[in-house]
Amino acid sequence: MHRLSLPVLGALAALGTAGSAQAQSRLDFTLVNRTGYQINEVYAGPVSSSSWGRDIMGEEVLPHGRSLNIRFNRSASTCNWDLKVVYDDGDETEWRNVNLCSISRVTLHWDRRAGTTRAVTE
Repeated sequence: MHRLSLPVLGALAALGTAGSAQAQSRLDFTLVNRTGYQINEVYAGPVSSSSWGRDIMGEEVLPHGRSLNIRFNRSASTCNWDLKVVYDDGDETEWRNVNLCSISRVTLHWDRRAGTTRAVTE
């Protein structure tokens, strides 16, 4: 299992992916994959939820070196979310209680020596 150095994120509610015509939400962010692995699933949900909900990417995948724009419904108001990614080998990494109102980009890095996934936020 990939371990994370940032708090992890959870259930998916009121999210969509890039290409939506809706106005930007203060929760929107770009997820950048610099792990060396393909990410097959991404989940996000408010910390108050006990369920991950649906995979944000649907049938899409996020290869190493690529990014994904995560778009929220403008009506989503809570700032603190849980996030989870699932890699092509089935390993998972989670970050809890991430304040999405204060970030615009999350870049994921795999640290082989430590055996952890590090998330750098901007």
